[in-house]
Amino acid sequence: MSRTIRVLLAEDQSMVREALAALLGLEDDIEVVAQVARGDEVLAALRHNDVDVALLDIEMPGATGIEAAAAVHAELPDVKLVVLTTFGRPGYLRSAMEAGADAFLVKDAPAAQLADAVRKVLAGERVIDPILAAAALAEGANPLTDREREILRAAEDGSTNAELAATLHLSQGTIRNYLSTAIQKLAARNRAEAVRIAREKGWL
Repeated sequence: MSRTIRVLLAEDQSMVREALAALLGLEDDIEVVAQVARGDEVLAALRHNDVDVALLDIEMPGATGIEAAAAVHAELPDVKLVVLTTFGRPGYLRSAMEAGADAFLVKDAPAAQLADAVRKVLAGERVIDPILAAAALAEGANPLTDREREILRAAEDGSTNAELAATLHLSQGTIRNYLSTAIQKLAARNRAEAVRIAREKGWL
């Protein structure tokens, strides 16, 4: 008899998490052994449980699923990582793969597809939603530098250049230059539109 695959579920919405756990629990060879609601709780849970595959939602408090994946990949490289998203943003796929994810699926995929992905990643395969894969190829790489992304994220709450400069310990002129470059790269009319475009593409 084959060994049961031990799974960790990281999802901040309790109803979604419980539904995923119930669906996976119907599979004879899969057992959900740990559940967390925050991205910054993933590593601790993995240290205290023998887990084969971690299912990580992208949008979580504490740390995103992509940030959690990178931390797990660095410390516990034997744990397979499946990133789940509600938002089919091409940039998320690229970021997830760079963080060490073994699979990337949208949450509304059939339960059988998710269970199959868990089995495949444990066997050493990569599983990527084909529609997202095609979109990511068409979209191309994220044109923003790390610093531009950092400043756009900080500007998302409407902070002024002076406030951004104080927060990020840069001069107002430097902030203005980075924002101007980011706006041009994204073909946006202003910083708010640049933030929206980058967020929609999964580049922040």
